Amino acid sequence: MSQSVKRAARIVDSIAAEPKSVVQLAEEFELHRSTMFRELQSLEEVGYARRRKDGTYTLGFHLVSLAQSSLESIDLRDVASSLLRRLHKVVGNTVHLAALMDDSIIYVDKVEDASGVRMYSRVGAPVRTHCSGVGKAILAHLDVGQRDTVLASTDWRKYTENTITTRSGLDVELAAIAEQGWAVDDGEFEDFVNCVAVPIVTRAGIVGALSLTAIRMVEDLDQLKTRLPLMQQTAQQIARELGP
Repeated sequence: MSQSVKRAARIVDSIAAEPKSVVQLAEEFELHRSTMFRELQSLEEVGYARRRKDGTYTLGFHLVSLAQSSLESIDLRDVASSLLRRLHKVVGNTVHLAALMDDSIIYVDKVEDASGVRMYSRVGAPVRTHCSGVGKAILAHLDVGQRDTVLASTDWRKYTENTITTRSGLDVELAAIAEQGWAVDDGEFEDFVNCVAVPIVTRAGIVGALSLTAIRMVEDLDQLKTRLPLMQQTAQQIARELGP
């Protein structure tokens, strides 16, 4: 892949995370502002970026449309949709569905907390594998080679005091997750948020994971863990409906 294509992809990833100005992006990618402006113009022309009224850039509508088309072709999302919403009606928490797609783990569906509290995650965005419940639930069921590939681009950033920042530390936790059958995010990305997650495993292997997320002061991990049996039943039903 050419350097220009790689850089364009990285710019798209950056503005997907949050809208940014030409100055911010030029500093982030260590480019002259005029060079970055030309890059953004090119992305605008193909519909992958758009300039907002405040001068910042965000994802273009064409790219959003392509992402939606891609998501609609995912069997896991299609099969799980009604089951996730049934689970949400019972528990009320934000429900996430993540899929293992080639060498990445991606959020493919989300049902927001009934209270209206919104989480940082976005459908179509990559999962932060080292500090998320769904990421760890999936990683725990991969062999070493697959795990190496998925984790290859991890930056091991320390978001909170609880974030795991080393591969050795993560491997220890993944071994425990594989044994117990579920994972947690104990305030590892945002210190006021926690979640529990369970894997979705078919006869062919791990395909994804689902999680329940809550504001820690509303429901702590012990409270969320009481929902694990219901979550595991939902994950098993999704796996059955996916078939072999």
